Amino acid sequence: MRAFDLKTGAAKFRWDLPGEKNLCNDFVVGPDKALYISDTVGAKIWRLKPGAAAPEMFSDDRTLYGIDGITFIGDTLYENNVIFNKLYRVPMDANGTAAKPVDIWMDKPVKGPDGMRAANGKLFLAENVAGKIDVVTVSGDIAKVTVLQEGLATPTAIEPAGDTLWYGERAGDRAHSMPLPK
Repeated sequence: MRAFDLKTGAAKFRWDLPGEKNLCNDFVVGPDKALYISDTVGAKIWRLKPGAAAPEMFSDDRTLYGIDGITFIGDTLYENNVIFNKLYRVPMDANGTAAKPVDIWMDKPVKGPDGMRAANGKLFLAENVAGKIDVVTVSGDIAKVTVLQEGLATPTAIEPAGDTLWYGERAGDRAHSMPLPK
């Protein structure tokens, strides 16, 4: 993982994920201004707090083997699992310490959940195997999955920006947009 000064392009930070096998897959800035990093093969979530010299291990749990997308709705951290087609909430105590991930039951199967971001209190999800873009509404430990777009060539990336939802197809090397659902 590397960071650069956006004005000068000068390198500011470099960190290699620990372990012989790892895959830095996704990251998101949390409400605490820390950077949360998913390690798909290492089955971990790392956290880089503001001003820290290196990330600390935030969560190390067997359910994280296959972690891919990671995002927050408010103070709640969600992660998906691209290998086992799952969605989890990662509870935190008042000190910001992670507890065991909680399995969220989805009302429809998803195949290859990949990129995931939040907006308007909902999760937006790219299903790379199924070729779909979804909006996921979470209520407690249950989630309603609504397909927004299908027939895509391996969608892996998704990002809400303003009133627009951007998503990318890896296989087609294309980016698309649609109005962001409210």
